Amino acid sequence: MIDAKEFFDAGLKLHGHKCPPMPLGLRAGAAAMNRLGVERTQDAQLLALVELGDDHAAHCFADGVQMITGCTFGKGNIEKLGYGKFGLTLVDKATGRAVRVVPHAEAQLQIKRTPFFQQYRMKGVPASKVPGEVVDPLIAQVLHAPEDQLLAVSDVFDYEVPAKVENFHSFVCDRCGELVVEPYGRVVGTHKVCIPCQEELLAAERAAA
Repeated sequence: MIDAKEFFDAGLKLHGHKCPPMPLGLRAGAAAMNRLGVERTQDAQLLALVELGDDHAAHCFADGVQMITGCTFGKGNIEKLGYGKFGLTLVDKATGRAVRVVPHAEAQLQIKRTPFFQQYRMKGVPASKVPGEVVDPLIAQVLHAPEDQLLAVSDVFDYEVPAKVENFHSFVCDRCGELVVEPYGRVVGTHKVCIPCQEELLAAERAAA
C-alpha cells in the first residue's frame, strides 16, 4: 500500500512551501494507486489527468500528484484538463484500467474557511510566509484524515489511452541556430526555422509591406 505520509518530505522539497493542497494531491494519488494496485511509475507506465484550470488557488495539488505517482510534465504523462476542479484520473496504460479520485467538496471548503486561507492566502500573503502554527495543523489533518472523509474514489473503469510515439528527430533552425524538434519546424522561403523565428520573419514582412 502506498502511504502519502512517506512522500511528504520529498513533496515539500519539490513544491517549496507548506500548504494543504500539495498533501491533498499526495493523498489523491495514493488512493488512486492503491485502488489500481500499481506502483510509482519510473517511465510512463501511468497517465495522470488532473482537472485543474489556470490562475486559480490550490494548483499545488498537481505537485503532490506528480511526486507520489511519478507522472510528471517532463515525462509527458500528466495532463491538465482545464476544468477548474481538483479531480485526478489515474490510468494504468498497460491494462487500460483507470480510477478517478476527487476530494469531497465539504473537506475542501473546510480548509478554505481556516485562517490559512481567510487571513493569509486570500489577502495576498505567500504560502511560504504563513506561520507554521497556522499551516502545520492543516497539513496534519490532510495527511491523517480517514480516506472516506477526505476523498471520493471511483470504481475501476476502462480508459482507452491514445497511442503516442516519442519523437527523436530534430533540426537546427537556419535563423537562430537552436535545436528544434522536427514537427515544430516551419518553412519560410528557402529556410527551415523554428516557430518564434517564423513569427519574427512574418512580422518583418508585414512591417515592410
